[in-house]
Amino acid sequence: MTKVLIATEKPFAAIAVDGIKKIVEDAGFQTVLLEKYTDANELLKAVADVDALIIRSDKATRQVIEAGKNLKIIVRAGAGFDNIDLAAATEKGIVAMNTPGQNSNAVAELTFGLLVFMARSNFNGGSGTELKGKKFGIHAYGNVGKNVARIAKGFDMDVYAFDPFVSKEVIEKDGVKVLSSVDELYSTCQYVSLNIPATEKTKKSINFDLLSRMPKGATVVNTARKEVIDEEGLKKLFAARPDFKYVSDIAPDCHNDLLQFENRYYSTPKKQGAETSEANINAGLAAANQIVKFFKTGDKTFQVNK
Repeated sequence: MTKVLIATEKPFAAIAVDGIKKIVEDAGFQTVLLEKYTDANELLKAVADVDALIIRSDKATRQVIEAGKNLKIIVRAGAGFDNIDLAAATEKGIVAMNTPGQNSNAVAELTFGLLVFMARSNFNGGSGTELKGKKFGIHAYGNVGKNVARIAKGFDMDVYAFDPFVSKEVIEKDGVKVLSSVDELYSTCQYVSLNIPATEKTKKSINFDLLSRMPKGATVVNTARKEVIDEEGLKKLFAARPDFKYVSDIAPDCHNDLLQFENRYYSTPKKQGAETSEANINAGLAAANQIVKFFKTGDKTFQVNK
C-alpha cells in the first residue's frame, strides 16, 4: 500500500491533518504522521519506507532523501521550496513539488499589516504617515504579488510592478502600472514589497546601490526570503539614510545590528506569512491532492525540479 508521511516539526492545524488523512485514505493510501519531532533521526526513521512526503518548513535534506528508499514524491506545503535539496531529489528520480497560491492571500495581508505598522511609527504614539496616494512597487507579480496589488489598490495607493516573467497585459489588466526594470521600480516607488524567491540570481540582489535609489521616506517590506537581501548593504543604508525603513517577517542575520534603528526596523520573531488557519488548511489539502493525482494519473503540474 502507498504510504504518505506527514512530517511537521511545527504541525498543521488538526482540521488540516484530518483533511489530509481523508484525501489520502479515500484514495486507498495509508497515512503516517510525525509531528513535533525534536531529533532529525526521527524523520530519517519515519521516511525509510514511505512513498510520499509532505513537509512544511521541515528540511528534506540529502540525508533525508537518501533515507527514503521508496520515496517517489516530496511536496512542500507552501510556495517556497528552498528547504528541499532539489539536486538530491533529481538524482534519485524523486519529484519535488510546492503548493503555489495556497497561502498568497495570507502573505499579502501580512505585508500590509507590517506596512501600516511601520508607517505609523511602530504605534509608538508619535505621528505617522498615510499610505493613500503613495507610490507602491511590487517586486515579482506572482500569486502573492497579485494579492498585494489588490490590497494596495484598496488603500488607494499608486501601484507599480516589475516581473520579467509575467506579461505586461496580465499586470495591466489588474490596473497596475508596469515598469521595465528593477532599477526603475526602486527609483520610482517609496514603498516596495519583495516577493521574489531565493535563487542563485536573486540572492543578495537587493543591495545598497538598488535601495539607495529609493525616494525619501522609503520602506521595503520583505515577506519573501532573507537571502535576497545583501545584509552588509542594508546596514550601510541604515547608517547613510535616516529616512529608510525595513520590515520583514523573517529576521536577517544582522538583526541585532539593526535593533539600534528604533522605529525604522522591525522583524517578527518567526516567519509569519503562511500562519493563518486558512493558509494552513489550504496548503495541506493541496499537498495531499497533488500526491493523489501524481500516483493516480502521473500529474506533475507543480513539479519544481524539472
